[in-house]
Amino acid sequence: MSTTEQRPLRIGEVAERVGVTPRTIRYYEELGLLGGGERAKGAHRLYTDADVARLSELIRLRDLLGLSLDELVTLAEAEEARAALRDQWYGDPTDEQRIAILERATELVQQQLGLVRARRRTLDEFAAQLEEKLASLRDRRSSLH
Repeated sequence: MSTTEQRPLRIGEVAERVGVTPRTIRYYEELGLLGGGERAKGAHRLYTDADVARLSELIRLRDLLGLSLDELVTLAEAEEARAALRDQWYGDPTDEQRIAILERATELVQQQLGLVRARRRTLDEFAAQLEEKLASLRDRRSSLH
């Protein structure tokens, strides 16, 4: 095997690299978030470094944004649709087709941005509640001396 070829990974190895359980990986596959890996009939699933990178990104987005699985699916589907649009863009479309591609890409990015902004609003509200609690605790502390 050359240094540029990479050995396919089994599900346990992927789980260890990414920091999730094999069950999480299987569930993400069921949801369509991750391909099922290469698998010959009766053999174990095998995963590539690209699969590991995709799973790592999904976990990062899930944790960073506090997304539900439905929201994560929505975000991932929008990203996949944008990738398909990029492929169309470089496939020598007409100007009219490029306009349609740009309009659809804009809709997808707006959808993703809406999800991120909703999460940010939720975090901002939680931060404001914590700030109020902190102010209340400081007021109580200062009243004791």
